[in-house]
Amino acid sequence: MGDFHQNGNIATMHNLSNRPVEDLEGDLIEFSRHRPMGLVIPSLYSELETPALENIVRELTRVPYLNEIIIGLDQADEAQYRRALEFFGRLPQHHRVLWNDGPRLRAIDAKLAQKDLSPTEPGKGRNVWFCYGYSLASGRASTVALHDADIKTYKRELLARLIYPVANPGFSFDFSKGFYARSNGTTLGGRVTRLLVTPLILALRIVCGRSDYLDFLHSFRYPLAGEFALRRSVIDDLRIPTDWGLEIGVLSEMHRNHSTNRICQVDIADTYDHKHQDLSPDDQTRGLSRMSIDIAKAMYRKLAIQGETFSKDRVRTIKATYYRVALDFVELFAADAAINGLTFDRHAEEAAVELFAANVVKAGNVFRENPMDTPFIAPWNRVASAVPGVLEELRDAVEQDMEEFAN
Repeated sequence: MGDFHQNGNIATMHNLSNRPVEDLEGDLIEFSRHRPMGLVIPSLYSELETPALENIVRELTRVPYLNEIIIGLDQADEAQYRRALEFFGRLPQHHRVLWNDGPRLRAIDAKLAQKDLSPTEPGKGRNVWFCYGYSLASGRASTVALHDADIKTYKRELLARLIYPVANPGFSFDFSKGFYARSNGTTLGGRVTRLLVTPLILALRIVCGRSDYLDFLHSFRYPLAGEFALRRSVIDDLRIPTDWGLEIGVLSEMHRNHSTNRICQVDIADTYDHKHQDLSPDDQTRGLSRMSIDIAKAMYRKLAIQGETFSKDRVRTIKATYYRVALDFVELFAADAAINGLTFDRHAEEAAVELFAANVVKAGNVFRENPMDTPFIAPWNRVASAVPGVLEELRDAVEQDMEEFAN
């Protein structure tokens, strides 16, 4: 059972009573009369072969309040797209599968590229961006939730709790962020949050001083959670990162565009486990190594916008401060694991800290060498202004794909 602590910066919705999911869904059905709800699920085709996505779809068939489900499908050929349509066809809700690698969506992508408005990298950010564009075009949802396709411990209560604060017309929240304990019952997960993000925020506060932005990030119990819900109006001017800094980037956008009293976090699961990324210490273009660099770059970039400068010596100071704080966190998590009877690999934890410390410097060097880099996809309101009718083209392309390739 969660506590009732409020940090004072953003509202925290706790799980104090284990309220039955049927009660939550009863409220959401009523809310849906005023605020139709949708769900976005970015997915790789390979995830269709996993027990995680099979369970997610099975749980979603029992969700009574969604007006639309949008699945973004990456890395699929025509036969695999047909298979995906069959796989998701059991969903009773109105649903659409975006074939992101299909000729119709690729043609739209090429059209946008002519105006430098196309996503520059494949990946989750591009997938989510196209799904949000389709959501705007379809107009079937005024509140849209997003979660990944690899959640091994998924229950439909997760979605109900995630979308509730934004869907409730009696609340004023525009954005809700999920949080949970990253543990599978035997070990601690969430290495990048535990050993990079939180210690780096504290190190930046020491070196750069307190700031609203750092205090904002520090308010989130799990800032890298891939689950959030937002109002349709938020999507129009949301800049989505193309790199692996998606979650931090979205939080930075919310901090820039919205008052903190319109933002909340909500406890959505007692336990949470999903596909784990490799540390990839020998390849900074993959796994948690790349993720750590992209996250650190995102934080440097946001602070630079607020007037901070990052000389070579200052980046080294941040690295040294981070390293000491992160090692202290290893001690804290060792104790936390012990009292809960969890397995704790101190060597692996400290090896991760050493890699992240090196990547804090690499991220600073990359940022200083290319300060004009803007790894954000253009917001849809800009795209629609530059290419009139593009949202309708996207909607029509998805509909035509569904009609042509459905078995």
